[in-house]
Amino acid sequence: MSGDRVLRVGDAGAAGLDGAALAGLVPGVEAFLTGPEPAFAGYVLLAARHGVVVAHAVGGHAVRYAVAPGREGAEGGAVVELPAADRVPMAPDTVFDVASLSKLFTTLVVLRLAERGALALDEPISRWLPEFPPLAVRSLLTHTAGWPAEIDLRPYPDRAARLAAVAAQRPEYPPGTGYRYSDLGPMALGALVERVGGAPLDELVRQLVTEPLGLTDTGYRPSPALRERCAATEYQPWTGRGMIRGQVHDENAHYLGGVAGHAGVFSTAWDLAVLGQTLLNGGCYGGVRLLGERWVREMLTQQNAGLGRDAARGLGWQLDQPSIMGELASPTAFGHSGYTGTSLVADPSNGVLWVLLTNRVHPSRDRGTDGAYRRAPAGVLARALRAER
Repeated sequence: MSGDRVLRVGDAGAAGLDGAALAGLVPGVEAFLTGPEPAFAGYVLLAARHGVVVAHAVGGHAVRYAVAPGREGAEGGAVVELPAADRVPMAPDTVFDVASLSKLFTTLVVLRLAERGALALDEPISRWLPEFPPLAVRSLLTHTAGWPAEIDLRPYPDRAARLAAVAAQRPEYPPGTGYRYSDLGPMALGALVERVGGAPLDELVRQLVTEPLGLTDTGYRPSPALRERCAATEYQPWTGRGMIRGQVHDENAHYLGGVAGHAGVFSTAWDLAVLGQTLLNGGCYGGVRLLGERWVREMLTQQNAGLGRDAARGLGWQLDQPSIMGELASPTAFGHSGYTGTSLVADPSNGVLWVLLTNRVHPSRDRGTDGAYRRAPAGVLARALRAER
């Protein structure tokens, strides 16, 4: 842990990185904007080391596609590329639907309540929510509860019925004996903290995470002013929403009203970098202690030993995952990715922090599916580290 470093803009030398190697960072991401079907419509990249921000770059467009006039209800063939003058360019403060990075905010709320003694990680969730099976809170944070990866919540009539459908799921294998990445655990944790914290999840995230850290552009259901800064995501005629901008992309989070434990948070690259630096600092930022250092250590410690490298998890965080971390993957590296094309990665062993936000699902989720655009900047940062040494 590195003390209370606050992010500041500087150069490669101040960050202890090789400037020549680092020069390939932005071109490496820009390469994914080329071709007839680029990996994403646009991006915002932020890279830092030891609190020194060495890159905060943008490229492409927050909005590049639209639905052809008169074709809004069509199932296919209705998406057109906007004329250049009508496109919305990316900006450093573009707001993104961060998809599964939302799980990190839910996790922080869980841990803040646990730190206060309001809940316990090794107690079953059924202690507070009797309608749920007796699965340990920890197993829901580490995706080892044995639940299905997801279920379709659309057929149920309202939020209460949809959460009841989640509660009705039973483990498909003994909890703790296997790993399966599942949205259901964070959904259940969202319901748990609402019961324990006595407030809606979005309000708890505001009170316990974003407001203390000053993350003014982060939260659920963006205001009209923030929507104007949002990157568009997917054309979803099957949800009746057309081209989505400023509403949650994830269908189940949409059916839950836009606020859910697994998805629904919108944020900027800078706000997410502050969150990452807070954990690199051991739980504090700018004189504010968000979480005790002991809890941060546990949050970033392998919880799923013996279940394989793909299962390497702290509490909420992915650990040592080359699929999103590329050459920066290491036993101490932590991070998470989001389906919409987002990622946050950091490593306390070398102080590196990077955020890559893209709208790779704009206009379709068929683009950027291999995640190579995440590994490319990681490779450049790794080379900049090695060259400086």
